[in-house]
Amino acid sequence: MRYFYLVAPSVVVRATEPAFTYHSTTQLAVGSLVRVPVGKKIANGVVLQSVAQKPSFATKPIETTLTERPLPGPLVYVAHWLSEYYATHLATVLQTVLPAGLHKQRRESKKNVVHPNRARTKIVFNSQQKAVIAALKKGQPGTVLLHGVTGSGKTHIYIEAAKQQAAKQRSSIILVPEIALTPQLVAEFAQHFTNLIVTHSGMTEAQRHQAWLAALECTTPTVVIGPRSALFMPLRNVGLIVVDECHEPSYKQEQSPRYSALRAASILAHHHKAQLILGSATPSVADYYLAETNKSQILRLSAPAIKVSPVQAKVIDLKRRDEFRRHRFFSNVLLTLIEQAIADKQQTLLFHNRRGTSPTTLCEHCGWLAECPICFLPLTLHADRHILQCHLCGYAQPVPPSCPQCGEPTIVFKGVGTKLIETEIAKLFPKARVARFDADTKSSEAVHHRYQELYDGDIDILIGTQMLAKGLDLPKLTVVGVIQADSGLILPDYQAEERVFQLLYQVMGRVGRGLLPGHVVIQSYQPDHPILKAAIARDYKGFYAAELQKRHAGNFPPFRYLLKLTCSYKTEQGAVKASQKMAKELRAHHPDLEIFGPTPAFYERLGGAYRWQLVIKSRQRRQLLTIATSLPAGWQADIDPLSLL
Repeated sequence: MRYFYLVAPSVVVRATEPAFTYHSTTQLAVGSLVRVPVGKKIANGVVLQSVAQKPSFATKPIETTLTERPLPGPLVYVAHWLSEYYATHLATVLQTVLPAGLHKQRRESKKNVVHPNRARTKIVFNSQQKAVIAALKKGQPGTVLLHGVTGSGKTHIYIEAAKQQAAKQRSSIILVPEIALTPQLVAEFAQHFTNLIVTHSGMTEAQRHQAWLAALECTTPTVVIGPRSALFMPLRNVGLIVVDECHEPSYKQEQSPRYSALRAASILAHHHKAQLILGSATPSVADYYLAETNKSQILRLSAPAIKVSPVQAKVIDLKRRDEFRRHRFFSNVLLTLIEQAIADKQQTLLFHNRRGTSPTTLCEHCGWLAECPICFLPLTLHADRHILQCHLCGYAQPVPPSCPQCGEPTIVFKGVGTKLIETEIAKLFPKARVARFDADTKSSEAVHHRYQELYDGDIDILIGTQMLAKGLDLPKLTVVGVIQADSGLILPDYQAEERVFQLLYQVMGRVGRGLLPGHVVIQSYQPDHPILKAAIARDYKGFYAAELQKRHAGNFPPFRYLLKLTCSYKTEQGAVKASQKMAKELRAHHPDLEIFGPTPAFYERLGGAYRWQLVIKSRQRRQLLTIATSLPAGWQADIDPLSLL
C-alpha cells in the first residue's frame, strides 16, 4: 500500500514551492527526516503532512528514513514560522535548522569529558536571588526579562531554573552569545547536571551531528548549551530556554534566514509551553521597552551576588599628551596599574575593538592610501604576516617597500589594532605572559580552548576585541584598560551609542567580581560624552530613558519596524539606476511609508560589486514583509536589521 506525504526538501527547487508530494510504502509521522529524489539528485527532507487522497499526478518515492524518531512538533513549527516571518524559502531555513551531513553514517565517538572549574557544588543564594528563584518557580510559561548587574549571579539562577524543570522531567536549552563562553558555562552546569550536550561551530561536522542525534534520541531531562544554533537542537520536552547576554548582536544571523534567536526562542518556548529567560545587565532598548509594554515579567538583580570590592574607574583624555609620557597610546595610569597587577600575580584585560596592527597605511610624501581594489576600503596592516588585508572581503597583498604611486620610501602606518597592542605590551613587559584573542587568533588558541589557562591565571595580560567583553568570569582579573572608548560613537547607525554603552558596561563588569579590588582605565577623545558617563556610573535607567526619547523622535525601533533593501550590481551606474527605480516605485505604491535613500551602502563595494540601499520605516511589519517577498533579482532584504551599516 502506498502512503502519500508532503515533503520539504532542504534544497531550493522552485522559489514559490517549498514542498512536494512523495509516496512511501510505510507510514511516517510528521517531522520524519527522509531522503527524497530532487531532479537527478537525492536530498534530505522533512515530512510536513500526510496527504489523504492519491494525487492525480505521478509521485516519486521516499528513498529512506534517516532517523527512527521524527523532529519534535514545536521545532517543525518554528521552521515554518522562520520561513514566513523572515520571508525566506523553507529549504534555506531547513539548512539552518538541520545539521550538515545529516544523511552520513558516523562512527560513535567518546563523549567530551567536562571538568568543573570549581570544587564547590552547593550554591548559596542571597535574598535577591532567592526572590527571583521563587518568582520563576511560581511563574507561568512565557518570557521573563532577568535584568541583573554584572556579577549578580545570573548563571546560578539559570542553573536553579534548569533544576526546577529537570524535577518535572523537562529539558533546558541555554544559549550563549560566543563560543568563548561555552566552557565557562559548561563547567558551572557540570557540577549540577550529568546529562549535558554541548554544540558550537568549533566542533567538527561529525561532532555536531552526533550531538544533534543525542538530543533527538534522549529520553531523560537534558541540558543543551551552545551559541545561537543550539536553539534548534531537537529536544522533545523543553521546559526552559535561556538567552544569556541577550543584548548581544551575535543572536541575529546575518545570512539568510536573517533571524533573531530571541524571537525564534520566544516562538519555540510558546509551543513547548516553556519558560524563556532573557538575561542581561544591559538589555537592548527595544527589548526592555517591549517587556514593559507587553507587561512581561521583569525580574531584577541590582546588587552583586557576593560581597565585592569597589571598582575604581578613571577616564583619561587622549588629547592630553602629558598623560601619555611613557607610551603614545598606553596612559601613565594604565601602565602603572599593569605593573602592579603583574607584581601581585593578577591579570589585566586590554580591550580594543579593532584587530590587526594598524588600520591605515599611507604615503607621507604624496598622500597615497592603501585601499582594497575590490571594496575600496583602507587595508589593515598585519605586521606579523607582513601583509595588508581587507577585513571585509579578505583580499591581501604584501606590504610595499616604497610608495606605489610616487616611489618614495615614505610609507607610514597610522592607528592602533590589537596586534600592535600585543607587540608593544611584549616590549614593555617582556616577562609577562600575553595572549591576544580576536578574529585573527588561530582556532586552536581561541578563548574556548584556553579558558582554563585564563581562569587559573596562567595568562597575565589578555588583549582582545568585543569577544572578551562578554560575560567572562576570571577571579584573578583586576585591571581593565579600554584603549579608545569612543571609536564606535562615530558610526552612522541609530544603535551606535547603545552598542558603545553596552560594551563599556560589560567590559567594566569583568573586574570587581570578587574580593580583589578592581581598576578600570577608559581612554577617550571625548571624556565628557554622556554615553561614557552613563556606562561608568552603571546608569542603565538614565541611558534607557534618554535613548528611548531619541528613538521616538527619530521613528526608530521599538516605535517603527525597519526594512533594509540592498541591491548589488557590477557597475556603480547599474546600482544607482536600480535603486532609484526601486525608490520611485515604492514611493508610488506605498505613500504612507517613510523611505530613505537610495544611498551607497556603508560598505559600498563588496565582492567586486557596487551596493546601494534603501531603508524603509513602517508601523506595520506586514507591509514590509510584502515588499521583501516581491523583490526583483539583484536585491536582498533584511527585515528587522541589526544595524543600518
